[in-house]
Amino acid sequence: MNKKDIVCDCSVIHGDNVEEVRKKMPKEEELYELADFFKVLGDSTRVKIMWALDMEELCVCDLAVLLNMTKSAISHQLRALREARLVKFRKDGKVVYYSLADHHVRQVFEMGYQHIKEERENNNEENI
Repeated sequence: MNKKDIVCDCSVIHGDNVEEVRKKMPKEEELYELADFFKVLGDSTRVKIMWALDMEELCVCDLAVLLNMTKSAISHQLRALREARLVKFRKDGKVVYYSLADHHVRQVFEMGYQHIKEERENNNEENI
């Protein structure tokens, strides 16, 4: 079935809007990468690491103590975050320090958290 052959059973189709969105739609590959970006954040341990790195640059040992996990487990999660380009590292002698990759990652992470906080506050107000 061709995309043009798809038929909607509703009575109003806004063809101009559909065409405008179609022109601006990113490539499939880019949309898959975006989905993978958010998928990496779908793990609570990685979110905890991201939270910590949003506050301060830390080494694996710091993160392990902070999150009460093994260095091996932290390293495993950091590898996934590095591969997704969400964190970066720098070496200082034998110590490797991790931080969020850039201001875009920080903004997405902080905006996501702000969204959750606002939703929670709105739900609390409705329950009063």
